[in-house]
Amino acid sequence: MTAATNEWATAAHAGAYLDRGPEWPPHRFEGEAVLLALLASGGTGPVRPVRRVLDLGTGDGRLLAAVLAAHPEVDSAVAVDASPTMVHAARQRFAGGAVAVQVVEHNLELPLPAHRLGRFDTVISSFAIHHCPDGRKRELYAEAAAILEPGGWFCNLEHVASSTPAIHAAFFHAIDVDPADEDPSNKLAPVAAQLGWLEDAGFVDVDCYWKWREEALLAGARPGGP
Repeated sequence: MTAATNEWATAAHAGAYLDRGPEWPPHRFEGEAVLLALLASGGTGPVRPVRRVLDLGTGDGRLLAAVLAAHPEVDSAVAVDASPTMVHAARQRFAGGAVAVQVVEHNLELPLPAHRLGRFDTVISSFAIHHCPDGRKRELYAEAAAILEPGGWFCNLEHVASSTPAIHAAFFHAIDVDPADEDPSNKLAPVAAQLGWLEDAGFVDVDCYWKWREEALLAGARPGGP
């Protein structure tokens, strides 16, 4: 389903998502484990320290927290989200932590404030960018590439489109959700199209590194580096 609305700015919608707990959506831990392994291995290049991380659509900050735990060399991070509810939850999570995390309220449908954010070794995102229209997804991938240091990785653990309506319905039945109750904010795009957009943005070693039905890890590196 696609829609011209995004309900994540409302406290009710964001709160309902948080109430489902960290295991929602199902199988996300599998995708996160592959994402963490990709960063730990250096992807297709040499292992490199992760000093500064950007999380696009951080929610309550759970994926960023996992990256920080896995990379004690991180000295700062920025977490971006459009929802005041999520921003509040993320600020609570990171308050007083060992790593300085700046939580920024920003709608991903608008250009990233690159002059405010700075540059990063790693950019991550988890189940957020699919709320943007396809044209904006492409722009956001290019913006992520522009603020990455050479050799840095962009990892997007995402809700993607199925190839047929029957497969789409089967995904929702597999996660025990009526397809009629699909999030009206979803604007899903196929894996193949998004991999092409990442390549168009200048990323290399672009691939779908993990997939379970409509959940997928799309990633690529900015060329260069050691």
